[in-house]
Amino acid sequence: MKELYVKDIKLGETIESNFMIKKILNRNINNITAYIGDKTGDIKAVLPEDKIVLNVGDVIKIQAVAGNILEATYCIKLESVDLSDYVPMVSRNIDDIMKEIEEISLEEFKSKEALALNDYFFKDEKFIDKFKKAIGGVSQHHNYIGGLAEHTLNVMYMSKMLSYRYNARNKEIAILSAKLHDIGKIDEMKYNGPFGYTLRGDMEGHIVIGITMLEKAFDANPDIYSEDFKARVKGCIVQHHGKLEYGSPKTPNTEEAYIVHFSDYIDATFNKIEQIKKELEPNMWSDYDRRIEGRLYI
Repeated sequence: MKELYVKDIKLGETIESNFMIKKILNRNINNITAYIGDKTGDIKAVLPEDKIVLNVGDVIKIQAVAGNILEATYCIKLESVDLSDYVPMVSRNIDDIMKEIEEISLEEFKSKEALALNDYFFKDEKFIDKFKKAIGGVSQHHNYIGGLAEHTLNVMYMSKMLSYRYNARNKEIAILSAKLHDIGKIDEMKYNGPFGYTLRGDMEGHIVIGITMLEKAFDANPDIYSEDFKARVKGCIVQHHGKLEYGSPKTPNTEEAYIVHFSDYIDATFNKIEQIKKELEPNMWSDYDRRIEGRLYI
C-alpha cells in the first residue's frame, strides 16, 4: 500500500515507497535514468537495472535518499497495484456517471435508428470497459481516468438543454451525437499507465477513429439507418471541434452540429478553468494557459 507521495518528499530524507515509471530518459549498463511518480507529480531518478528490465508503466518499490534526483539503492518491480495511486482519477463515482448517461439516453432516444446505434456501442461490454477507463485528454481537459465518461455526460446534458431551449429540429440526433462525439478516444489514447497517444491516435486522431467506428456500426445494421440520419450523426462528429484550426475537417453546418460543438467547447473550457482554480488562491492571476488562450483571474 502506497504511503508516501511525490508531493510529500523532503530533501535529505531516506525514503522508501512505490512509484510508476513515467518516462525513461536513458539506459546505461546497470541503471536507467527516468522520471518516476504518482498522481501528485513526477521526479527524476536513477534506478538500478542489473537484475530486472524496467519499462514505462512499471510500478516499482525503491529506497533512496531524496535529492533533486533520487539515487535508488534498490528497486523491485511490483505486480499488483492500485492504479489510482499513480494516475489521476475522476472525482465522481464512475458508475454514477454511467447511470446518469443511461438516464438521459432512456429519456431521449426513441427512434429505431437512435436505439440501434446507441445499443451497438453501449450494450458492448468491451466498449463499456474501455469507455469507463478512458481519459478525456492527455493534458488539455478531463485528463484523468473516467474523464471521457464525465465529459460525455456533460456534453449530453448541455446538448439536451440547448436542443429544448432553442427547439432544435433534430433533438434526438443532437443528444445521441453528443454521446458519441468522442468515442474515438478509447483507441486514440493510452490510459493504463502514463497518459499518452497510441500509434493509431497519433496517425489518425479521435475524429477519424470515431467515424471509422460509426461506419462499422452502420454496416452492422444497414437496413435500419437512413442516409439522412447517417450523414447528420457523422457530421456532428466530424465538425464538433468547430474550427479547422482546432482539428475539425469541416466547420459546423447543421443545427445539431452547432449544438454538439458549443456543448463540447463549454465543458472542455470550464473543466480547464476548474483545474486552474485548484492551483490558486482567490484574487490571483494564473499563468498563460493555451486552452483558454490567456490568463485567468480567480
